[in-house]
Amino acid sequence: MSAFVIWRFTLQNKAIILLSGGIDSATALAIATDRGYETYALTVDYGQRHKIELSSADLMAKHFKVCRHITLKLDLRAFGGSALTDNIEIPKGEPFSVNDFNIPSTYVPARNTIMLSMALSWSEVLGARHIFIGANAVDYSGYPDCRPEFIESFQSLANLATKDGVEGRHFTIEAPLISMSKAQIIQLGIKLGVDYSMTHSCYDPSKEGLSCGSCDSCLIRKNGFIEANYPDPTTYINKNG
Repeated sequence: MSAFVIWRFTLQNKAIILLSGGIDSATALAIATDRGYETYALTVDYGQRHKIELSSADLMAKHFKVCRHITLKLDLRAFGGSALTDNIEIPKGEPFSVNDFNIPSTYVPARNTIMLSMALSWSEVLGARHIFIGANAVDYSGYPDCRPEFIESFQSLANLATKDGVEGRHFTIEAPLISMSKAQIIQLGIKLGVDYSMTHSCYDPSKEGLSCGSCDSCLIRKNGFIEANYPDPTTYINKNG
């Protein structure tokens, strides 16, 4: 095999993973690793109140031995508009249903669009053709930027708005968890070597980093482990929700 062919294969075999530190992004990283990609992890410190997830992302990046892990700081608290970045109370007590009319206050305006754009920029520099995101449209909080339509639209944008794209070196936005339940995600992750004790899901953790057990994200996490028939390694302040 010529040096040119080997070099070209290496470019094709690179992938960037948006790594938040939660269950879904950790599993997406495990999938990319299992598929044989040379992995690069991108975490965004956007001023989220659950900043402890940044430490979880770092642990997971080291666990799966990514080639490089970048944490970019982009403080979305300057805009506010979300319970995760503003002085807005985190809703507690009942998991959000996708059948509800209103999108919950924990939605961060255009968050996935912003993060995918950052990943796209780095992908073009690296020559990586694949961007993995742990978006899920089954057991989730009803965010509009977690739907298949959004992923498809962003992929089209990526290939229209970049030098690589217009020159025929197309990008693929990989959302392997998009149609899976949280239980299915957990079961798959366990098979692929994810240590979920390293992950964090809570939107409103204590100063010590303990999960509240009552926010939407905690309730989805709890139920996912129950349905997966696997012990939840999380320590919750409120065990009963």
